[in-house]
Formats: sequence, structure tokens, C-alpha cells
Amino acid sequence: MKRTLVIIKPNAVQRELIGEIITRFEKRGLKIIALKLVQITTDMAVKHYREHEGKDFYESLISFITSGPSVAMILEGENVIEVVRKMCGATDPMKAEPGTIRGDLGMRIRQNIIHASDSDRSSSREIEIFFKADEIIEYKLATRSWI
Repeated sequence: MKRTLVIIKPNAVQRELIGEIITRFEKRGLKIIALKLVQITTDMAVKHYREHEGKDFYESLISFITSGPSVAMILEGENVIEVVRKMCGATDPMKAEPGTIRGDLGMRIRQNIIHASDSDRSSSREIEIFFKADEIIEYKLATRSWI
């Protein structure tokens, strides 16, 4: 099974959207194998957003993601990276389709409420920033055969 990192960003936490967002992933049949409330440090943010360094929005991105608590989680499932990214919708909430997380709940492109890894490579790198190996729980769900 594939894994992906998802971050529910500070504005979604402040708007009390954690439960709604997690529920969408669970209803889709994705398994949560790690989950925590985290205050992202500047060091973590710099590692996470390294590919954006030097871009005009980089400093505001770091400032935003460190501005309050976020929820970090690892989801597991078939085609999980593609499924989660489709569920999140376009980065710009005004261009995101209705029914997606950003399309239904987002308002601003630079504060787009959720992050999801974009590839296997990014997922592996990002998971290591936010989780230690002993924080990832391997278990079986009884409903797997039904999904």
C-alpha cells in the first residue's frame, strides 16, 4: 500500500474543520496510520517547502504554516497520492471543483487549508520531517475487504 502526508493547515484548524476533513478521507476508504496536532517550527517549514525557496511567496508561506497548530497525518491506501490530491482540489480554491476540500472550504490560494504530497518521493521525504518511525502504526481494518 502507498502512503502520503497530509497537513491540515493552521487556518483550517482555527476554523474547526479538522473533523470534517478527516471524515472525508475515512469515508473514501483511506486508512490513517499516523495523526498528530503539531506546531510546525521554522526549521520544519524550511525543510518541507525547500522547493519553493527563492519564490516571491516563500516567506509568507513559511510565516503562515508556522502561525498556529496544524494537523499532520499519514494516509494509506491504493493510489493514495492521486486520490488525496484529487480530493483536495486545485491549489487555488477559486479554481477548485465543488466537492473538493479546497473547493468547498478554501478561500485563498496562499492559505489553501490543506497540503498533500505530490509524489512517492515527496511523500517519503515529507513523512520523515513530521513523523518518527515509532509514530506510524501498522494495523488492519476489518472493512478492507469491502472497499
